[in-house]
Amino acid sequence: MSIEPQTGTEFSNETLSELVKQSTPKHVAIIMDGNGRWAQTQGKPRVIGHKAGVKAVRRAVSTAREMGIGSLTLFAFSSENWRRPDKEVSLLMELFFTVLQRELKLLHKNGVRLNIIGDISRFSVRLQKQIASAMAKTADNDGLILNVAANYGGRWDIIQAAQTLAKKVESGEMNSSQFTEEALSQHLCMQNQPEVDLMIRTGGDYRISNFVLWQAAYAELVFTDVLWPDFDEQTFKDAVAVFATRQRRFGLTGSQIETLQAEC
Repeated sequence: MSIEPQTGTEFSNETLSELVKQSTPKHVAIIMDGNGRWAQTQGKPRVIGHKAGVKAVRRAVSTAREMGIGSLTLFAFSSENWRRPDKEVSLLMELFFTVLQRELKLLHKNGVRLNIIGDISRFSVRLQKQIASAMAKTADNDGLILNVAANYGGRWDIIQAAQTLAKKVESGEMNSSQFTEEALSQHLCMQNQPEVDLMIRTGGDYRISNFVLWQAAYAELVFTDVLWPDFDEQTFKDAVAVFATRQRRFGLTGSQIETLQAEC
């Protein structure tokens, strides 16, 4: 079956065939929402919910490894979360530091490569050093890639990539005609990983909140009312099962996709 190239992101016939028959996502992104509400329903401080959410992270990583998912991206702290009360932000930063210390050994043992994405320059020097150390320790691991988005925003990601290319144009290293989608994507966070296939949001809200806007351009979206601390292996697998039922068209018609699937 011959398919004309699309404008914007282009897929070869071989790539399309692989994508449309894909039943397990290669890259899953999760907006981990509901920690504070989970704690409040139990009459506990919001920070207790964030601590309970760490256990859900551990379960999600284990499940992703079990299912053979290559990349798992978790939205830990957005660039907008600085607007929260100062006490909560301080507690979140301290929890982030503690979790990095406590979980690193297990991640490394299981061959997980930790990749922190976002503008970490706003974090304390102590936390920045901890992040650098954790990433260096797991850099050679060849199992699951665990991307943790911290002080991250999808718009920030696109702008910082565009600014990098703009500087290259200004210096004469490249010309404006070389400022393409492919060139821009090479300067985004997670540039050497597959684009997001499945985005999950817990907590009952139906929005993507400035998360991996570029990388999730063709992602399937699954929303669940489950609050993040209660997100378990079965909830994760249910979301992947929903993904497997979706017909991903990438700008084509349903009949074109059915033909491609028949040829696979």
